[in-house]
Amino acid sequence: MPERFVSEVIIPVVATCDTSRMAAGEPGLPREFVWRGQTVEIAAVLHTWRETGKCSHGSPELYVRKHWYEVVTTSDCTMKIYFDRQPRGRRKGGRWWLFSICEP
Repeated sequence: MPERFVSEVIIPVVATCDTSRMAAGEPGLPREFVWRGQTVEIAAVLHTWRETGKCSHGSPELYVRKHWYEVVTTSDCTMKIYFDRQPRGRRKGGRWWLFSICEP
């Protein structure tokens, strides 16, 4: 099945967040989240990466803008989700986003 672009806010189930990486400055990836009123459970993380960007104040430093995760759910869907470290504009309401889905 082809990958389908979604770009919608997901709501993490806070009690399921993995707090072990938070000490390193990474978000706590939830094992469950709510999307379109349904609870989705992550079975496995396939791949992780970061999106960086230059400092907006002229410094040569790079900052992490998004943490990306490619995951498989318990219903065998493959999803790309990300955590937006600096939500702006219409995105201010959400930090976790479902970018795309590939359904079985």
